[in-house]
Amino acid sequence: MRAVAWLTTPLAPDDYLGLLDPLLSARHPAGRVTAVRSEGPGAATLTIRPGRGRPEHRAGQYLPVGVEIDGVRHWRTYSLTSPPDVPGGELTITVKADPRGRVSPHLVHRTRPGTVLRLGPVQGEFTLPDPPPARLLMVTAGSGITPVMGILRTPARGLGVRGAKGAAPDVVLLHSAPTPEESLFRSELAVLAETLGWLRVEERHTRAVGRLTAEHIAALCPDWRERQTWACGPDGLLDLVEEHWAGAGVGARLRLERFRLAPLTSPDGCEPGLSGGRVQFGRGGVEVDSGAAVPLLETGEAAGAVMPYGCRRGVCFGCLVPLLHGRVRDLRAGEVHGEPGELIQTCVNGAAGPLALDLRVPPLRR
Repeated sequence: MRAVAWLTTPLAPDDYLGLLDPLLSARHPAGRVTAVRSEGPGAATLTIRPGRGRPEHRAGQYLPVGVEIDGVRHWRTYSLTSPPDVPGGELTITVKADPRGRVSPHLVHRTRPGTVLRLGPVQGEFTLPDPPPARLLMVTAGSGITPVMGILRTPARGLGVRGAKGAAPDVVLLHSAPTPEESLFRSELAVLAETLGWLRVEERHTRAVGRLTAEHIAALCPDWRERQTWACGPDGLLDLVEEHWAGAGVGARLRLERFRLAPLTSPDGCEPGLSGGRVQFGRGGVEVDSGAAVPLLETGEAAGAVMPYGCRRGVCFGCLVPLLHGRVRDLRAGEVHGEPGELIQTCVNGAAGPLALDLRVPPLRR
């Protein structure tokens, strides 16, 4: 492989494999859509067959997805609704079309089987511990049901989510949607609740009866204080839940998943003594020094390198660039990481010593 790499320089052998078929590339993982299933008005589930570099995930995590629209690649993140290790290795994401958006309507209404999507690194901490709590409460609204669906489908397939003493868990799901028709997975949840025995589902249709309140939660699940709670949905719901749990002194039993920007660590918040490094942008490209608290995206742009980017806040994954060598530091959590070929979010990672980034990303085949 070293000899082949020398012959193919400045490209890597993996780059040529990706040109033959995007699913053959391990450095730039991709997947092919094999099915698109309607999930009611304005929503669809996409089944994706990943290629080399298939992302491993835990139930409740999310996946960055890159889609080309009019020749421009856009990145968005979607919760994985498939349980881990399904036969055949296929993944599913369920997308709710935002009429104000560009990517979600494209995925829901214009994506067909055979479409190739880029796949980023799986992330997210909205997962159950092992073993899971014996008693769970899940509070969701709208598309906030998607990570919870991945969690609920895991024990339904017998993949090991059991209670602390081997017994089935006791789970209550409180879900809000505007109407019954817009309630994602409604039929499947009814079947799961009937067949599993340990799941109770309570739906609230806000267009008819209004939004979920703290009083409704207490009425539908009187023992909510004693349960470990996972909540996902719009900010209004999560702010309500967070305030209510904190007021009752049980905030430690609550885990939230917000579909919005995460705050970045201030550059002044870096630990004393941390140093950056010299960064090379592209094979044989410009080299500059970068501080430990400076995003690689900003360093590259200041040096004149052509850097991909999107939201610039670590959410959309539009800034992913492969790492050739070296290590980077996550500016949000301080974690140092990096392996050759790893996709780096340049807007939220700084240099942790000398490193090189590969700015030449082969395009998707149409």
